[in-house]
Amino acid sequence: MHVLSFHVSGTKIRNCRDNLYEKALWDKFVDYQDVEVRSILRKFAVMKMILNEMTMEQRNSKIYILLVVGMVAALGPFVTDFYLPAFPSLVTYFGASASEVQLSLTFSMIGLAVGQIFLGPVSDKFGRKRPLVISMFVFVLSSIGCVVSPDIRIFVLARFIQGFSGAGGIVISKSIATDLYSGKDLAKFFSILACVQGLAPICAPVLGGLLLSVTNWRGIFGVLVVIGIILFLVLLRFRDSLPRGKRLQGDVKERFIYYKEILRHKGFMYFVLIQAFGMGVMFAYIASSPFIFQEHYDLSPLMYSLCFACNAIGIMLGSLSVIRFRSNENALQIGVWGFLVLSCFASVALCMELHIIVVEVIFFLFLFFLGIILPTSTTLALNLERQNSGTASAVLGFLTFLGGGIVSPLTGMGNILYSTSIIMIVCCVLILVCTWRVLKMTKA
Repeated sequence: MHVLSFHVSGTKIRNCRDNLYEKALWDKFVDYQDVEVRSILRKFAVMKMILNEMTMEQRNSKIYILLVVGMVAALGPFVTDFYLPAFPSLVTYFGASASEVQLSLTFSMIGLAVGQIFLGPVSDKFGRKRPLVISMFVFVLSSIGCVVSPDIRIFVLARFIQGFSGAGGIVISKSIATDLYSGKDLAKFFSILACVQGLAPICAPVLGGLLLSVTNWRGIFGVLVVIGIILFLVLLRFRDSLPRGKRLQGDVKERFIYYKEILRHKGFMYFVLIQAFGMGVMFAYIASSPFIFQEHYDLSPLMYSLCFACNAIGIMLGSLSVIRFRSNENALQIGVWGFLVLSCFASVALCMELHIIVVEVIFFLFLFFLGIILPTSTTLALNLERQNSGTASAVLGFLTFLGGGIVSPLTGMGNILYSTSIIMIVCCVLILVCTWRVLKMTKA
């Protein structure tokens, strides 16, 4: 019997062996008595795995991964911002108060938070693709529920389910990035991903404002149904980034128990809190901006959308600037100090009701520094929990969106200009404290 011979590097063989789907077949290689036959079978199996890996690399090129991951990760922010110009019209249609309409935003973010806690461990057990596909299907159904909602209570419930299902893209996108990259490459990917995600808040309110000029709020959610269907079809062709051999072994319930261990990791939790307070500021701005710009400054829905888009560009540019810093720690420090200083300026501008152009410029710079903070804190956090990226991403996403869900309705209490200013300053000070503590820990 002739032995099939071809050259395969030891690293490639080990990778293929570790990711071998047919583990039982590999075990049989060891049991074979005939050394020659065993060698032939092993080489055939290795070649099969190499071809599978090549197929995955071809189908999941870097650009393809970035586009797919960026689209599903941006879905949550897009859903959040898309209907913001419709807030005043929702108040009128449902006969509800501004705080009740803001609850639809709050429950959407709570859904985003809870969904990540559930879907993170599930993705560690069953891979990244299957949970993404299922969550996108549920997203389509919930968006239809928003369209047909007869009252504000049903609408808020549909928004919660919409947020829960949209959480899959947010948490699993971070896990996919952690599966494929590490170190500076991971930071670079997160900064680019943050930039791609930044397109969502840029496009969403502008498109929402344009749609409101030709249709009503139901048309906005009808568009979300179409977007969900398109992403569902795209994800069906996505190649899973987590091979079967690297998935969670045992019962998925064990992964939920691991949450306790992650919560005890002080370094990781400080970075999570930085992210949470930063997102709290962002969602406070998101919740209050329709009323600040449209009611206090008398801007039309379209003009408000354009102002919102300019500020979103600030976040995007800040995210892109991360790769220019010598380290993630240095970028975080500069971002936090700039964020704190600009929060003071933004608060003064709002409380004194300065000219709209002044307010817009300050918000742009303010959100620029937020764009530096978010990807760096995410990278530093997940680098500490690489072996459990799905679960760690879930904790990160849960607390950040929970913080946003708690903070956003607070802006509607009392004078919205004063309440928003207080929230921004308090969150920025807490970010500074957490940054000082965690960097002190890492140096020690």
